Amino acid sequence: MSFLIPCPNCGSRDVNEFAYGGEIAVRPETRPNVREFGSYLYFRRNVAGIQHEWWFHRLGCELWFQAERDTRSNEVLRTKSGGGPGAGPTEPADAAIPPEPAV
Repeated sequence: MSFLIPCPNCGSRDVNEFAYGGEIAVRPETRPNVREFGSYLYFRRNVAGIQHEWWFHRLGCELWFQAERDTRSNEVLRTKSGGGPGAGPTEPADAAIPPEPAV
């Protein structure tokens, strides 16, 4: 199934132009024990619904960005420029993409 992803830099493009970087996970703030580190590396929420993810525009601007995607329909609700997985400050998964301002 193909769908469109709105790149924050290039506009809407086919999903085949992108590389999936995975769910946005919260990096441990202190030195984790083996169990906590294993959970951070290997376990994801994998929800059936809205999920916050990293995407890389490999055939376009070659930048990482965050996307809010409904995994049931593959509808991309919002995108936001970001540093990429493992870069910059950590954010809770639910706060990765701020809510839109009320109009």
